[in-house]
Amino acid sequence: MQHRQIGDRIPAVTFRTRTETGWKDVTTHELFDGRTVVVFSLPGAFTPTCSTNQLPGYNRLAPVFRANGVDEIVCMSVNDAFVMREWQRTQDAGNITVIPDGNGEFTEGMGMLVDKQDLGFGKRSWRYSMLVRDGVIEQLFVEPQKPGDPYEVSDPETMLASINPRARIPDAVALLTRKGCGHCERAKHALVEAGYPFDEIDTPEVQKLFALSGRKTTPQVFINGRHIGGADELEAWLAGPGREAA
Repeated sequence: MQHRQIGDRIPAVTFRTRTETGWKDVTTHELFDGRTVVVFSLPGAFTPTCSTNQLPGYNRLAPVFRANGVDEIVCMSVNDAFVMREWQRTQDAGNITVIPDGNGEFTEGMGMLVDKQDLGFGKRSWRYSMLVRDGVIEQLFVEPQKPGDPYEVSDPETMLASINPRARIPDAVALLTRKGCGHCERAKHALVEAGYPFDEIDTPEVQKLFALSGRKTTPQVFINGRHIGGADELEAWLAGPGREAA
């Protein structure tokens, strides 16, 4: 695959995007000129790796990127504007600007357009990420040529480390809750007060809750994959030194 390299300018393209009021043309000049932008491009909206790892990861770390000089984070895919807009909505990815490269013009210009006909996808983008300053590629992470859908170097952590190796990645917090649960509200308040962003997961089924946490009560808090416990355990964790090891 012959693709653009570090030091090259990005292709000049006009994208057809969709807003609440209708169609809107967005040019690469508007997106990139005089700005520092992180771009991650992926094979398709609603696909597994893109939905469970890449988009949520960049969305979660967006405040850290901005604190390190990034003006905007752009997710690009060879999908139409309606699909990209709906995907962003269902993923609650408000920190990301989704750009539909519906005709594949930008992706082809980058040298990243690949044939996915064996999957019934047609032409799609290879997975990659890049840091663009004033329209020029400064960093470029292209997934290796392997069968399937490799996801090894275009992740947000790798990109952030290239920008600032000392940047602190915030803890990943998942909060299992149930509607009407007062202790859940207490846990959410404690996390907000402590400055911890979190993903709330509504788990009305007791069996599902028990399978995930070994307990039948809500809330249940997980930080960086470690089970902390309920609201009391969370407050103790926030007040003590244990948070440094999570």
